[in-house]
Amino acid sequence: MSNLYGDQHFAFQDKFDTRNMAERIGQIIVAEEMDDQHKGFIESRDLFFLTTIDHRGFPSCSYKGGTVGFVKVLDSKTIVFPSYDGNGMFLSMGNITNNNKVGLLFIDFETPHRLRVHGEATVSDNDPLLADFFGAELLVRVTISEVFINCPRYIHRYQRLQISKYAPQCDKATPLPQWKRIDALQDVLPKRDQNTAETLGGTITPEEYGAMVMGGDA
Repeated sequence: MSNLYGDQHFAFQDKFDTRNMAERIGQIIVAEEMDDQHKGFIESRDLFFLTTIDHRGFPSCSYKGGTVGFVKVLDSKTIVFPSYDGNGMFLSMGNITNNNKVGLLFIDFETPHRLRVHGEATVSDNDPLLADFFGAELLVRVTISEVFINCPRYIHRYQRLQISKYAPQCDKATPLPQWKRIDALQDVLPKRDQNTAETLGGTITPEEYGAMVMGGDA
């Protein structure tokens, strides 16, 4: 069994008389590498949640979305996924270069079902597979330490309405992001983005962008 539990976990397990059960569950569900079932589930997802640790020790949880299959399982110990154009903060990517421990949560809200992955990650802008991920600026490789399925009983059932139009697809032009029209950002945008506002119809205020977000138009 892995070292999934520490003294802090044992303290709660003892308080609620679950230590023996927790040990047995860990023995049953926690694996050190992925099997075909794990691979099939991961590659059928169009989203996951990524946790990283920043330079201050704070955990950071980030939503990552793309088209179905944008996360690839290379082998039983390796997952790769792309980093697309974002808000320029590079929080997750920067965190990984400082602390390579990551957690990934894959969820199917319709079944429901979920899979958790722990591992160590690297980030690269010249990975040999980068060209295989359309629209990717960087590629993240995760070496798996632990993978396990969690009980889905508290997962609410939701249904996907549509893939985000911003998810890069090789057969479609990716729309420009509306937030790059915000007037307060115009003097700090990278050169490649400086015509975005003009292309989309002019600048907008942060309040106008907020209204677009709340209305589902962003």
